[in-house]
Amino acid sequence: MNSTPIITDTHTHLYSEEFDQDRDEMMQRAINAGVTRFFIPAIDAAATQSMYDLEKNYPDYVFLMMGLHPTYVKDNYEEELKHVETELAKRKFYAVGEIGIDLYWDKTHLKEQQIAFKRQIQLAKQYKLPIVIHCREAFDEIFEVLEEEKSDDLFGIFHCFSGTHEQALQAISYNMKLGIGGVVTFKNGKIDQFLNQIDLKHIVLETDSPYLAPIPYRGKRNESSYLVNVISKLADIYDVSEEEIAEKTTQNSKDVFGI
Repeated sequence: MNSTPIITDTHTHLYSEEFDQDRDEMMQRAINAGVTRFFIPAIDAAATQSMYDLEKNYPDYVFLMMGLHPTYVKDNYEEELKHVETELAKRKFYAVGEIGIDLYWDKTHLKEQQIAFKRQIQLAKQYKLPIVIHCREAFDEIFEVLEEEKSDDLFGIFHCFSGTHEQALQAISYNMKLGIGGVVTFKNGKIDQFLNQIDLKHIVLETDSPYLAPIPYRGKRNESSYLVNVISKLADIYDVSEEEIAEKTTQNSKDVFGI
């Protein structure tokens, strides 16, 4: 067998200020654990420079996305979308994300969130890029937009998937992989109950760090090295080796991101 398989974190906010004190050490722990591919979702224009700095510091490991996060869709969303368009035209990104609808924090901008989601899906198609979806308490609203936009060139990742078996199949029907992270280790996470009925080819790994740390770190700061805890849980669920989980999910991430 070849050396330890490569592990891919398809969703981590490495530029978060929560890592400012020990980012190099945190990256080293991840690399030592076999995590050597980090895909970085955008939030809004204010986060762009710190993403570029991160890429400059870890050029061999870090792959950037561009997009406007739904909880940052406010009255100035047109201006924010203009920023996304400008950056996409300027340089290479690996996805448009994270984009979507979030009705957990704020329902007042639903209409703007829907417009921003749709516009960014169209940008992804224009640049032949995958999308990375953020969905919170908004499955119906997200699926409505995906139904309108579905086509061969619509594909990507349903990040932090936490829906039902039926919703998982629906997401997959729109060419989405399911992003699985810490939630799968939670007692009340529920997705562990049906995941083994979903073919592993539809699964990618993610941390969403610094958020959503897996058991036994739940409630603490999450980091990419903790993906090994997620892999161990998935190996149990699928009754395969941890190596197979790492290999297949990394291959799936390559299929999505094209690198």
